[in-house]
Amino acid sequence: MTQQLFSYGTLRLPAVQLKLFGRLVETEPDALPAFRVDVVTITDPDVVATSGLSEHSILHRTGDLADAIEGAVLRLTPDELAAADAYEVDDYRRIEVSLRSGRRAWVYVAAAEGNRLESPNGGGS
Repeated sequence: MTQQLFSYGTLRLPAVQLKLFGRLVETEPDALPAFRVDVVTITDPDVVATSGLSEHSILHRTGDLADAIEGAVLRLTPDELAAADAYEVDDYRRIEVSLRSGRRAWVYVAAAEGNRLESPNGGGS
């Protein structure tokens, strides 16, 4: 069963995909309305080594539909989604959202946001 994950940052990088998933992932452009992007400093040395970056993008909800984050939907296996979960540090929570296209997808947002937003289990996951 394919999982859809909206990425707006390092999970779109070929080197990160090869390291985490062992392949380049099929993607499709899309956007996430009502969020803004910010930056978080990553201190986990494994994540920094994988991405090559100590600063990563992170999302915060604005509630304003005029705000939108451009990105891509990655089609992942359940094991690949678990690998993405392991890659993301505690600053992030994975939630389910509706994208501009109308499709549902997982996305990583700021951990504090994840507790207030919809997910399949009724809270942050």
